[in-house]
Amino acid sequence: ALTGTLLLGIGNGLVCYAEQTVASGLAAIAVASMPLFAATFGAIYRDWPSRLEWTGLVIGFAGVVLLNFGSGMSGSPLGAIALITAAIAWAFGSVWSRRRDMPPAAMNTAAQMVCGGAALCIASLLLGERLHAIPGFAATMALLYLIVFGSLIAFTAYLYLLNNVRALLATSYAYVNPPVAVLLGAVAVGEAVHPGDIAAMAVILIGVAMITLGKVRKKG
Repeated sequence: ALTGTLLLGIGNGLVCYAEQTVASGLAAIAVASMPLFAATFGAIYRDWPSRLEWTGLVIGFAGVVLLNFGSGMSGSPLGAIALITAAIAWAFGSVWSRRRDMPPAAMNTAAQMVCGGAALCIASLLLGERLHAIPGFAATMALLYLIVFGSLIAFTAYLYLLNNVRALLATSYAYVNPPVAVLLGAVAVGEAVHPGDIAAMAVILIGVAMITLGKVRKKG
């Protein structure tokens, strides 16, 4: 319940709240800070990143900044605080959950989503939010897409990674998300991909590769 509330209730919830008043570029950069927080929280359990991993973290984050450099960076102070809090909650929940006796595989995913969803429902009721109309076809299809690919597949895959690799490597998905979004935009809706975007994505991939290699060297 606590992990689901940290990851989904606070993490995803505050991102949704912040994106009402914060530009998408700033949101992407703030969310990408999450691996840096995960590395810091890992120190609590004496799980220190190697020098190569730290270098990969910094390079990967720099790549995300470069990729979103041309995007809007405006936003309300409260929205920016919500984004940083969301990144901290997701990072701490990820690191903390690895030391807990969690349910196996699919049950872990289901339990966390139920508890995180319950926390969000309670928060929405306290804030006076109500469903005033039935969503249209496009919104319903978007919701179904998020249910299948965002929750059932992606969140399950993330929890699998948390159980099988170091939290630092698992949370590096936050660096990979922006390049995937750019590529999907180019393929699905014909968005333009500029040379600067390709260079930024290359920087991100180099950073993630260094994080992975740092893990291998530390084992050796």
